[in-house]
Amino acid sequence: MKPSDVYFEVETPLGVRIRTTRVYWKKIIKVKHPIIAKYEAQVKDSLARPDEIRRSRQDSKVYLYYKDIGDIYVCSVCDHIDKISGYIITAYLTKRIREGEKVNVEN
Repeated sequence: MKPSDVYFEVETPLGVRIRTTRVYWKKIIKVKHPIIAKYEAQVKDSLARPDEIRRSRQDSKVYLYYKDIGDIYVCSVCDHIDKISGYIITAYLTKRIREGEKVNVEN
């Protein structure tokens, strides 16, 4: 991926820079979860300032970043390629936080 392909990139409290391309973001908002289109700012906020982070039970490289936006959460699901970079797999709205290992953020 060329740097010019990146639509947005956000550094998480874990020090991982999560990115997505414009093409992939359009796939998320047109095909996977159209409702999330109007929550782009909250998706970015879920990465930058999550209320909770969980590690997937199925794949230890996959992290779920949750942001409480009232009576619902924005969940951004990301693959951590390594300790410093990753990408968004998907983002969606949910009423509950999924099971999985809770990740504590060192401040």
